[in-house]
Amino acid sequence: MEKLKQRILADASVMSTDVVKLDTILNHQVDPALTMEMGKEFARLFVEAGITKVITVESSGIPVAFATAHELGVPLVFARRKKTLIADPDAYVERVPSFTKGIVTDLLVSRQLLSETDRLLFIDDIIANGDAARGLVKIIERSGAELAGIGIVVEKSFQAGAKALREQGYRVESLVKISSLDNGSITFE
Repeated sequence: MEKLKQRILADASVMSTDVVKLDTILNHQVDPALTMEMGKEFARLFVEAGITKVITVESSGIPVAFATAHELGVPLVFARRKKTLIADPDAYVERVPSFTKGIVTDLLVSRQLLSETDRLLFIDDIIANGDAARGLVKIIERSGAELAGIGIVVEKSFQAGAKALREQGYRVESLVKISSLDNGSITFE
């Protein structure tokens, strides 16, 4: 998506050779019009996949996943990172490290929200090492649902996350691929 690339070049900050800050686009502030365009693009890419639900991880993946679910006309499910008082006590749980947060968190999805008849589209904002993605994939596998595809807004292709998922046989579609953050510059594939 050329418009997304231009916004990244204009608004992103390169924090290190591994970290790009996208707070004004995805992670702290959301551009509704751009988000809806991203959702339309993911819906276009996966319209033939028979998606029954879109799934993501809270919180930065929610806006784009919502836009995608809206375009596909299906529900959105998101994995929580914290257990609440009303949470399903028998929820699917997977412990995952967070690359950007530098901590380990739990992903939780209520068993009532996933079934063996579901064909899921997993949407996420950024993939680096893919730890959260692998955790959610494990939850999906345990639920018996089928993972029909993975949509990533920004893939850092110099890190192993998306490549590993592709090698496992999953269809991964990224709107933008960043091949390098060297010398404080963003280089796209």
